[in-house]
Amino acid sequence: MNTIAIVGRPNVGKSTLFNRILGRDEAIHAEESGVTRDRIYGQSDWAGYYFTVIDTGGIVPDSEELFDIAIREQAAMAIGEAQSIIFVCDGRTGVTAIDEEIARLLLRSGKHITMAVNKMDDPKHDVNAFEFASLGLGEPFGFSALSGRSIGEMLDNAVIPLTKGEEEEADERLKIAIVGRPNVGKSSLCNALLGQERTIVTPIAGTTRDAIDSVMRYYGEEIVLIDTAGLRRKSRIKENIEIFSTFRTQRAIERCDVAVVVIDAVQGLDMQDKRIINDVVDARKGIIIAVNKWDAVEKDHKTADNLAKQIHTEMKTVDFAPVAFISAHSKQRITKIPEMAKEIQTRRTSRIATWKLNDELLEAISRTPPPAVRGHDLRINYITQTGTAPPLFIFFSNHPELIPEAYKRFLENKLREYHDFTGVPISFLFRKKNKSREDE
Repeated sequence: MNTIAIVGRPNVGKSTLFNRILGRDEAIHAEESGVTRDRIYGQSDWAGYYFTVIDTGGIVPDSEELFDIAIREQAAMAIGEAQSIIFVCDGRTGVTAIDEEIARLLLRSGKHITMAVNKMDDPKHDVNAFEFASLGLGEPFGFSALSGRSIGEMLDNAVIPLTKGEEEEADERLKIAIVGRPNVGKSSLCNALLGQERTIVTPIAGTTRDAIDSVMRYYGEEIVLIDTAGLRRKSRIKENIEIFSTFRTQRAIERCDVAVVVIDAVQGLDMQDKRIINDVVDARKGIIIAVNKWDAVEKDHKTADNLAKQIHTEMKTVDFAPVAFISAHSKQRITKIPEMAKEIQTRRTSRIATWKLNDELLEAISRTPPPAVRGHDLRINYITQTGTAPPLFIFFSNHPELIPEAYKRFLENKLREYHDFTGVPISFLFRKKNKSREDE
């Protein structure tokens, strides 16, 4: 696969360039160094070349800070994955000692390097780019990631080692988002499933700020894992960056097929966990509740069942969500996660024959009809499924606007009784049937 990695020291405009190449705000960018911490992937094309572009955290070669060490490791992985490297420097500040150290690292990689000098907003500043020729990485390309000036020439050079090809078809792979509040072990779970240090894992809450896509193989099938920023209560979000991260997580939920909501076995279910679970259900995505750090809990043979019952009791409308008890640290039962997700996606995409729906549900409705409301006898005459992923069912009634919520819940319970929708939120619509004399 064609891959271009963007590297450089902090705050030189790597994420702005990444967004410019993708044509959208995918990575978080702000006037603060160290904002991008993990490798961020996106798909783009230029001059007939289709490729993956990787944004990386700012490299600080000699720092012993925990994040700086982790970012260096992530950047090294990105360099190893890519066929082409865009080395971004700041034309306003000139060559720095850190630039020189990164240049030596890139020279040792043997990869195709594009020397990209950012913040050249005015053509009269282009002369400043030639200073970077001293780094020995070839002709410097002056450009402005912010305005888009002269990016084309720089990209012409970056795609030289790539292979021309057609745009990839729509991605039909199963997509699993790992979501939850901070420090519950989302990145640890993602890394355990992948078998590699794909995202930075530290004991500091809020380490992951962007949504990160990775690919895992499960019995020969590719599954996309989306590791997301930890969601916090809005009152605790004080930085703009934290707000952006919450939006990224919501977007990750929107584009996944199944969301794994990770909760802390030691701390138990809290209000923030409940909100995240409801966010997933509201988005009508498949759901698994993963109780992580299960190895750290004192338990007997009833502990798991009791906790699952407690979760379902506290969240009665989400009692269809399966609960998995795992340990990302010891890898205990983590292989159940992709297996469960595949089964849930199969249920999300299944379709029930109309005749079967009507045979089953109309019989249940005749035994327990809807109550009279405002003097109207309510009748449901016909049911059909019109959508999948998520499953959507339409009920035709003489007074659809009067169907009580409690009766809708009854109908959902009956449908789940007849068909296995474990882990699958389902949607109902109630519509007016054709008017007849009996409706008057």
